[in-house]
Amino acid sequence: MKLVRFGARGEERPGLIDDGGELRDLSAVIGDWNPQTLAPAALGRVAALDPKRLPAVPGMPRFGIPVHGIGKFLAIGLNYSDFAEQMGRPIPQEPVIFTKVVSCLAGPNDEVMLPKDSTHTDWEVELGVVIGQTARYVERSEALDYVAGYCLVNDISEREYQNDRGGTWDKGKGCDKFGPVGPWVVTTDELCDPQDIDLWLEVNNVRYQNGHTRTMIFGIAELVAYVSAFITLEPGDLIATGTPPGIGSAMKPDPIFLKASDSMRLGSAKLGVQEHRVQPWRSL
Repeated sequence: MKLVRFGARGEERPGLIDDGGELRDLSAVIGDWNPQTLAPAALGRVAALDPKRLPAVPGMPRFGIPVHGIGKFLAIGLNYSDFAEQMGRPIPQEPVIFTKVVSCLAGPNDEVMLPKDSTHTDWEVELGVVIGQTARYVERSEALDYVAGYCLVNDISEREYQNDRGGTWDKGKGCDKFGPVGPWVVTTDELCDPQDIDLWLEVNNVRYQNGHTRTMIFGIAELVAYVSAFITLEPGDLIATGTPPGIGSAMKPDPIFLKASDSMRLGSAKLGVQEHRVQPWRSL
C-alpha cells in the first residue's frame, strides 16, 4: 500500500493511493496515519479493504507529511560507499547516527526555506524507514519485521552550521523546513527489498544525484538492529539512511548551494517524487 495524508496544513486526512494511481479517502476508516495505525494489525485491516469502495478524492490536493506524530527523526551519515569515495572519507566501521528534530519536518511539495543569512544550504536525497513496532535490541535477521514502510526524505543541510560552527552536526540539520518527507509511505508488503531502490535529485533541472541503495555500507536490516541497541525505536519513528553521491558541497571545481527561487525535484521509481521551491528566510 501507499499511505498518504492530504489536505491543507493542520487539516490533513488519511488516504491511500490505489493500484490505478488514484487517491482514496480513508478518513471514514481510520482517524489518521499515526503510530497506532502503523501497527501490523491495523495495517492489515486497511489492506483487506477494497480501495475501489473508498471515496475518490477529486483534484490535486496538497500532500502532507505522510505520518502524523513522528516521535523521533533519526539519521545515518556516510552510508554509501560511492559517497564516501567521492568525499575522500574512510568507510566507517560502525553506522554514524545523528538526529534531525521533528520541527523540521515538511510535506513532499512544501516550500524549502533557507535559514536566516544562510549561504551553504545543501541537499541529500535519502531512503526513509518508518518504524511500525517497538524495537529494542532486535536481531538483524528479524529487524525488517519492525518496519512499517519506506519513504523519500530530503535531508536538507546547512554545511557551515554542520561543519564549521563546532559541536555536533545537528545544528545544520534541524532548521525549519529541512526535513521534507513523502509523498507517501510504501508498506513492506509492496516494497519488500529496501536494497533495490533507486534515488535521484535535480536542482534547476540538472541531475546531481543518481544513486541506488545497493551501494549502502550498512543495509536497512543492519541499521534498524544497530540503532535499536542504543535507542528504543517506537512506532512512527523515522530513520533517514544516508545519501548517495552528488551533494552540492562536493561539486568540483566549485561547490553549489541552494539559493532563493531554486527548484528541487527528487524521487525514486518506487517511492514517488518530491518537488520544492526554495524560498528566502521569513518569520513563520
